[in-house]
Parts: sequence; structure tokens; C-alpha cells
Amino acid sequence: MSAKLYVGNLSFATTELDLQDLFGQVGTVVDVKIIQDKFTGKSRGFGFVTMESNEQASEAIGKFNGYSLDNRQLTVNEARPPEPRQDRFYTNEPSSRGGGKYTRRGRDRDFRRR
Repeated sequence: MSAKLYVGNLSFATTELDLQDLFGQVGTVVDVKIIQDKFTGKSRGFGFVTMESNEQASEAIGKFNGYSLDNRQLTVNEARPPEPRQDRFYTNEPSSRGGGKYTRRGRDRDFRRR
């Protein structure tokens, strides 16, 4: 069973190939993904590495957490599933100001079509 690792505090110059070579020292790397900004295409400074087994993932955490790569100390730990995102503008609950369903937070305006 594969295990996904979070790798943080990456240099903006670090590539997916650099991570694959580094984590390949402790086992088989299934996948590497550095997260990029959707507008600029530049690295956001973190990524994910999927190792072939949980044992290899544990070994990689022990070896590379705090490891210096491109003059940055890496943060490596087990990846957690993403938390559900809250809708930033509209809620399905009545507001405390008495507005109805689908109102903008903090305002009394009702955005439903009439």
C-alpha cells in the first residue's frame, strides 16, 4: 500500500526530479507533485511525494524531516486529506441579522431571484 508524504519549506528552485532523486534513496517513489500557483505557475514551496510502502514512508520521514535541501530545512510528514472548504461568500444557514437562505455574510441583502 502506498503512502503519501507532505514535503514543506521547499526552495522555489527545487524541481520534482530533485525530490524524486532525494526520496529514491530510501525506497521506490511512485509519484512526486510540487504545488504551483495557478496564476503565476511558480512553486508555492510545498509538494507531495508518494512512496511505495508505509515502511519506506516512515523511513523517509525519519531521514528527511529537517534535512537541508537547497539551503532550506525540509518539513516532511504524513499527508492528511484536505479539509472541506467553506463557501466564502454564501451560506445555507440563515444569518444572525434575519436574512434568508443564500445571503451574503454580514449583509441583509437577499441574493435569491424573485
